[in-house]
Order: sequence, then structure tokens, then C-alpha cells
Amino acid sequence: MELSDYLHLITPKRILFVIIGVAVLVSLATSFYTVEADEIAVVLMFGKSVRQTEPGLHFKLPFGIEKAVKVQVRKVFKEEFGFRTLKAGVRTQYDPGDFGDESLLLTGDLNIADVEWVVQYKINDPEKYLFSVRNPRYALRDLSESVMSRVIGDRTVTEVLTVGRIEIAAEVEQHLQTLLDLYETGLDVATVTLQDVNPPEKVKSAFNAVNEAKQEKDRLINEAWRDYNQSVPKSKGLAQQQISEAEGYALKRVNQAQGDADKFNAIRAEYQKAKEVTRQRLYLETMQDVLPQVKEIYVIDEKANTPIPILQLKE
Repeated sequence: MELSDYLHLITPKRILFVIIGVAVLVSLATSFYTVEADEIAVVLMFGKSVRQTEPGLHFKLPFGIEKAVKVQVRKVFKEEFGFRTLKAGVRTQYDPGDFGDESLLLTGDLNIADVEWVVQYKINDPEKYLFSVRNPRYALRDLSESVMSRVIGDRTVTEVLTVGRIEIAAEVEQHLQTLLDLYETGLDVATVTLQDVNPPEKVKSAFNAVNEAKQEKDRLINEAWRDYNQSVPKSKGLAQQQISEAEGYALKRVNQAQGDADKFNAIRAEYQKAKEVTRQRLYLETMQDVLPQVKEIYVIDEKANTPIPILQLKE
């Protein structure tokens, strides 16, 4: 068949049917869209937001009248500062590049610390995320660096490297969220984690030496306090013991002296009543105490020249 024969078959009616068919196919292709489980779709009519749709199959006006922009609101995103992860796993691979422009921060005592941190965040408001800020991710990174620099600048280098890391992360998270809400980025900070904090590489050895000296100083101070806490209470207890023993001994001697004096006064009173009887009784009591302690007893005869033993008290 010649070309004229084919042209004869193309009629206006057939052309209309073809156009209608193509329009129907395009309409069907552009009317339905699927929202995944971790997404929310923002439907735009001529560039203006008209509604949001949850996961599932949905209908929109065809031919570009309405456009569905999908946003992953249930996914946790991550931004790294001072380092980049190339491949996560059992042996995580990191980018060997230099990111010191992000991580080298000035502390409050005019030292430099190499601070690496991670910010995890989610999208909590799709409309603000899409329309309030030109690039929310870059805004998050700039605000994170600004807040971290300010918080580190309020701390000493010792706090940054040791005990203050948890407090710093919490403070950065709070201030960063405040700024993200102020700029209406639609982002919600999940966590801020200080990944690694070190002195700069060029001064690391000197800093470690200073840190070791401080630790040695603290160790010696703690040992001195330990010895002090052991020796001082022991000395105080010993001194108190000796004082108590001396007071007890003094009380004993006073009571004993008082008793001897009372005894002497009582004997003296009895002696005044019957001097001869009292003298004889005292003599006998004294002999009763003395005689058991001697080994031999001698009786002296006034007329004899030598003593005469009358009793052997040997064992």
C-alpha cells in the first residue's frame, strides 16, 4: 500500500479517539501514588500545600495539577562532624580526609580541643521542612557547629576531655533544638553524642604528659589524705585513752588516800579511847602481816652474846 492509502485511513474521528485514550492513560498514570510506611506525602496544588497523606495508596488530581512530595518522617538521619564514616560494620571504615575545620574548637581556658560529634535527628513537620528553609540539612550542620563552639567555649579543656562530656552533649542538644524551632526547620533532634574528644595531634604527647602529672599529683594527695585519716583518728584515740587512764589513776589514788586518811582517823579515835589496848592490837596486826613474809625468826636474849634461832621457816 502506498502512503496515500495510509493517510486515507487516518480520519479525524480516529485521531480524537487516540487523543482521548492517551489522555486517559496519562490521567491514570498521574492520579495515583503510593506512600511508603516511613513516609508522609505533602500534596501541592500549583505549588501550594493543600493536604498531607499517610502511608498507603492515594489519589490526586492528574496532569500536574497536584503533586505529591514524599518526606521520610519516621527515619532517623545522622550528621557527622569532624569525621566521615565510609562503611559501617564490624570494622568501620572512616574517611582519611582532614575535617579539622569542623572539629578544632577553642575552650574557655584558651586551649584547643579536637571534638568529634554526631547529631541524630528526625523530620517532625514536613511542611516546614520543605518550605521554611532552603536547605534544612545545611542549616542543621551550621547551627550544630555554632552551638558546639559556644558550649565548648564556656568549658575548660579538662572538662571537655574528661568529666564534662555528657553535660556538654545535653546542653548542645537543648540549644540546638531551640534554634531549629526558632528557624522553623521542621527538624527534631534525637541525640547529640560526643564521639571522640582529644587534644590536637601536634600537642597530644605534651598534653598526655601534663595529664599524667596531674593524675600522679591527685594520687599522691589521695594517699596523703588516706594516711591522715588513718593516723589522726588513731592518735586522737590513743591520746584519749591515755587521758582516761590518767584520770582513772588519779581518781584511784585520791580515793585510796582518802580511805587511808579515814582509816587513820578512825584508828586515832579508837586509840584516844583506849591507848594500851589499841597499841597492843596494832602490834599484833602488824606482826600478823609481817611474820608470814620472814624466813627465820630469832629471839634475842639480853644476857646472851649471840642470837638463838628458835624457829626455821624455810620451805
